[in-house]
Amino acid sequence: AVMTFTAQKCGICFRPPSIILIYRDSSQDKTRQRIMPVRNFSRFSDCSRAAEQLKNNPRHKAYLEGVSQRQLQKLYSLLRGHLEGQSLAESLEKFQREETIDPEEDLNKLDDKELAKRKSIMDELFEKNRKKKGDPDFVYNVEVEFPLDEQLESCTWDIESDEEV
Repeated sequence: AVMTFTAQKCGICFRPPSIILIYRDSSQDKTRQRIMPVRNFSRFSDCSRAAEQLKNNPRHKAYLEGVSQRQLQKLYSLLRGHLEGQSLAESLEKFQREETIDPEEDLNKLDDKELAKRKSIMDELFEKNRKKKGDPDFVYNVEVEFPLDEQLESCTWDIESDEEV
């Protein structure tokens, strides 16, 4: 028997601490709920490691196939905020601040771990916005004309030259 589960919603319960997954079991054509208790997690725990361990846990792996590691990480960070005494709104705002890419930020100045985190956020945002072949609003080979309202800036690196730098 092939088990096929489609995650529909994923959330967190603070008391007792647990991750709750609403999923569709297509083999029985039913919507079910799975409660995964969160153990050995404190306000000092690493949310990304906890999310990774849960996602790779053999008991939950098949159910969490459609849930991104980033979403699980968010749930763990909300739980950690709760354990630190923050309100849900404060925890959500803190997570949003940490997960938002600042276009003015110099990514060259980040350490490897922070850079990997930013790249992961960008990858997820790209996948979320990407139009795939099966999407109803998919258009093949889109061409866009950009208006030339303001004067184009010239850059030193795009000027052809024969001289050595």
